[in-house]
Amino acid sequence: MTCSDQKDIAETAGFIKWFDPIRGFGFIVSDNAEPDILLHSNVLRNFGQNSIADRSRVCVRVQPTARGLQAVEVLSIEPPERDPGQTLSDLAHTTAEDLEQISFRPARVKWFDPVKGFGFANLFGTADDVFLHGEIVRQSGFADLSVGEAVAMRVVTGQRGLMAAQIAAWDRGLTQKTSKE
Repeated sequence: MTCSDQKDIAETAGFIKWFDPIRGFGFIVSDNAEPDILLHSNVLRNFGQNSIADRSRVCVRVQPTARGLQAVEVLSIEPPERDPGQTLSDLAHTTAEDLEQISFRPARVKWFDPVKGFGFANLFGTADDVFLHGEIVRQSGFADLSVGEAVAMRVVTGQRGLMAAQIAAWDRGLTQKTSKE
């Protein structure tokens, strides 16, 4: 991941050390060996997400404060690297290229329980429930999903019905033509 080198805006890339959506903040470890950078939940929400998975790569704009560096804008997020041996059986035969062919569809989280490791969302404009597996949530760069949270999803038909194969910030569902899979 690269950030622009504009001198008038302090930008840095790094990875999420930890983020707690309940407490409303977390920290970024910068690639530039700077001190950890505070990431507040409001800054993350302005990007379109309520949470972010540990080890996700981020590019942010930062400003120094009396308490240290603080992120003021999230520019990009890349989910943590996926363990190649960790694939859900419903997605075992789905390649990255296959996923790229599926449009993101806008949806709203019905409920998600990170302890149980699953939940459901509703696709915009339909009554269809979509299964949310905790591992897909994490691999998509989210630590948690809130009831009512707007997201975009690539949806596939699994053994038990519709399931999210990838989740992104809600505006991804608006920027691509919505199509039935």
